[in-house]
Amino acid sequence: MSQNHPLPRLILAFVAGFLSVLLFHQLALLLLHSIGFAPAKLTAYAIKSTQPFGIPRVWSLAFWGGVWGIVLVLFVSFFRQGLGIWGTTLLFGAIAPSLVNWFIVMPLRGEPVGGGWQPNGIATALILNGIWGLGTILLYRLISLSVLGRKRRSNNGLESGERERIRH
Repeated sequence: MSQNHPLPRLILAFVAGFLSVLLFHQLALLLLHSIGFAPAKLTAYAIKSTQPFGIPRVWSLAFWGGVWGIVLVLFVSFFRQGLGIWGTTLLFGAIAPSLVNWFIVMPLRGEPVGGGWQPNGIATALILNGIWGLGTILLYRLISLSVLGRKRRSNNGLESGERERIRH
């Protein structure tokens, strides 16, 4: 596999998203609980099994954080103009996973759309997912530098020309 192949970067994006759930998302949830803000039904580092595979919730969240990490890195590599990497990451991280959770995941679990639109539930989702996004890009950039070397990179941690290599 050539050094310019996008697969290693996509794997790193998955790892960064996975770790960001454990290091940023779940710690932020602990903090929100400590100040009495997060809904009681949300528990940080929850080990309760999820359906249909019986995987502890924290590992399920981390897996999906990895999948979203790939989507985030691809999105940021294409659409970071205007707000820059951090603004784009914050908005994408807060909005995209939250919308999918509210309109697809919750109804599939038999919960009301948007969790019933409780203000602290909405705010908690946006905060946690925004923090996850920032953590993902931070970890992606750190891991990329460490694993792929210290080549000159653009503002989003990808080598210039990476967008064209990912497209093909």
